[in-house]
Amino acid sequence: MRQKLSAILLATTMLALPSTAHAQAMSAEEAAALRAELAALKAQVNTLEARLDAATGQPGAAPAPVATPAPAPAPSVTAKPATEIAWKGAPELKTADGWSFKPRGRMQVDLTSIDTPPGVTDTHGGVGTEFRRVFLGFEGKIPGGFGYRAEADIANSGVELTDVYMTYGTGPLTITAGQHKPFWSLEELTSDLFTSMLERAAFTQAFGFERRVGMSAQYKGKAFLVQGGVFGDNANDLLSDADNSVSLDARAVWMPKFGDAQLHLGGSGHWRNVNDAPGGVRYSPRPFVHTTNTRILDTGAFNASSERGLGLEGAALVGPFHFASEGFWQTARRPGFADPTFFGGYAEVGYVLTRGDARAYKDGAFDRLAPSRPINAGGPGAIEINARYDYLDLNDAGIIGGRQRTLGVSLVWAPISYVRITANYGRLMFDDAVIAAVNGDRDYSADAFGLRTQLDF
Repeated sequence: MRQKLSAILLATTMLALPSTAHAQAMSAEEAAALRAELAALKAQVNTLEARLDAATGQPGAAPAPVATPAPAPAPSVTAKPATEIAWKGAPELKTADGWSFKPRGRMQVDLTSIDTPPGVTDTHGGVGTEFRRVFLGFEGKIPGGFGYRAEADIANSGVELTDVYMTYGTGPLTITAGQHKPFWSLEELTSDLFTSMLERAAFTQAFGFERRVGMSAQYKGKAFLVQGGVFGDNANDLLSDADNSVSLDARAVWMPKFGDAQLHLGGSGHWRNVNDAPGGVRYSPRPFVHTTNTRILDTGAFNASSERGLGLEGAALVGPFHFASEGFWQTARRPGFADPTFFGGYAEVGYVLTRGDARAYKDGAFDRLAPSRPINAGGPGAIEINARYDYLDLNDAGIIGGRQRTLGVSLVWAPISYVRITANYGRLMFDDAVIAAVNGDRDYSADAFGLRTQLDF
């Protein structure tokens, strides 16, 4: 570029010079004007060269390389989308800011039979079928540490609210408000999806363990759990103004792990002011299966001002083996009469037969039996066998409600984590039964069998 400018200057100068003949006649004034023009042209060339140097760099320097823009970074494979969908038996939607929503439900279909001496169950015995439970609901989380669950049982052409509550907790302490279980016992707080028998221990039915509306708190440490709350009545019972009882319920669990062994030791205490509940109190279980409403043990309804309950719990899980046992004492206070104390309890052992599988435990209760080799992966699923002795005594302080001893065995098959088939048999032995056989005998035995097909999500 500099060479081009110099050539332009030289050509301009040559054009500006007069011919030789004319130069001989140039005056001094003309010569001075020509020099001035040449000086102006030189100044313009210098200005152009300075601008060129500023734009392209120093004279003679190689042109500066043009930087190639770096390619945009590829999207990170770990970046989470605005909404994440996971599958835990049903779709679960989550957002990065803390919202979540998951539908939930369960269906249990039972086929059962009970064989008693003539005259005991009459038309309410024999073979029966029922939808034991059909739960539908949803649960999730809300930013700020809040959670919620709403669920109803729609089995047998009725609608009954089950868990309906909100929670708050950002650490080991959780507050719950709504309808939930008042921390009754290990057996009661274990979901009916994961119990070893079709029905829970007789004392949990006899003493009226149920969900109630209230507010509670739970503190969970590494190896201990403390729960307590204030409760009223069940949500369905609250439709009546007469159902205005109030209770205080608390439970503590020590749950250390020693290697592969999980230990559970717990206790619970309960006090309930019955207030003016209609019909007083009544303690009466079904006989091992739910398809019959016959109550072979029954205290009948009697007036009581309050109830006091005390429970002890123990369990251990070591590999495929588990053991569990509980005892519960229920005292009814009757002004002007002796206060009866009734007792129920059980002891159970179980073993998972399939290799690599074991009964699970979580937060003070038994959890899901999940097969390591489900049938959809070519495995056998998980198979568990259990044996239990169950005892209930409803005789005390002049009240004769009867005694029941049960020897039960069960076989559980979980082909996949969310499907479960349970078969169990129970040999029931009654003393002082409130329903006599046709020969007047109140001490007799019965046999019960149950088969349940279960699906949950």
